[in-house]
Amino acid sequence: MSRVCELSGKGPMSGNTISHANNKSRRRFLPNLNDVTLISDVLGQSFKLRVSAAALRTVDHRGGLDAFLAKAKDDELSDKALKIKKEISKAQAAA
Repeated sequence: MSRVCELSGKGPMSGNTISHANNKSRRRFLPNLNDVTLISDVLGQSFKLRVSAAALRTVDHRGGLDAFLAKAKDDELSDKALKIKKEISKAQAAA
């Protein structure tokens, strides 16, 4: 299971742990990932995704999963999220 957000593409970063004596050692900064079930209004279906807390706030701010995926860039989305985005766009075109 990779530590990458399925909606924003946010993954681990590397940096330094700096001690009080200013010694530097390498460390990893992991994204705050949560297993979430998001509901698509257009499809009337729920999807389980592994999303960072920041992306979850953005989904809420934009007005749901459908609106978020409409604005999202394809290169940031996972394969699962891209498939959902295409299904939503097909359903909106048919309606």
